[in-house]
Amino acid sequence: MIKEKNLAPAFKLPSTNKKEFSLKDSLGNFVVLYFYPKDDTPGCTIETNDFNKLLPKFKKLNCEIFGISKDNLKSHDKFRDKYKIKFDLLADEEIKVLKKYKVWAKKKFMGREFMGIVRTTFLIDKKGKIIKIWNNVKVKDHAKEVLETLQNIIKK
Repeated sequence: MIKEKNLAPAFKLPSTNKKEFSLKDSLGNFVVLYFYPKDDTPGCTIETNDFNKLLPKFKKLNCEIFGISKDNLKSHDKFRDKYKIKFDLLADEEIKVLKKYKVWAKKKFMGREFMGIVRTTFLIDKKGKIIKIWNNVKVKDHAKEVLETLQNIIKK
């Protein structure tokens, strides 16, 4: 089970910056990993655009942001270009990282059950420990809440 105060599971995934992203390469910075169901869908677009708008404020706090879904890089590139997203999106087509982070689960929609991504966000500290987990995220004001949480942690 993934819990706050635990080390974030290590992983490598292809990134929209054309390199492979490894979580350990981000040690020394805070990291926001947000898992979202699908590129260019209403909720995912709002969430991604909100993180994108707040990116300069996250950067000032030495925090990197990465969005992860099972969409492929081609889909991510289209999504990124369409909304001018200034951070990298990671492609987990094989669902390995989604399972590692326990965000691949049974979902219900309009009476049917299926496996899918449960919208979840992880805030990770400079040493790779999970500071906070948001489960079943509601997208409205979520990015702002993550930023405020990080600001409060840094103030302590």
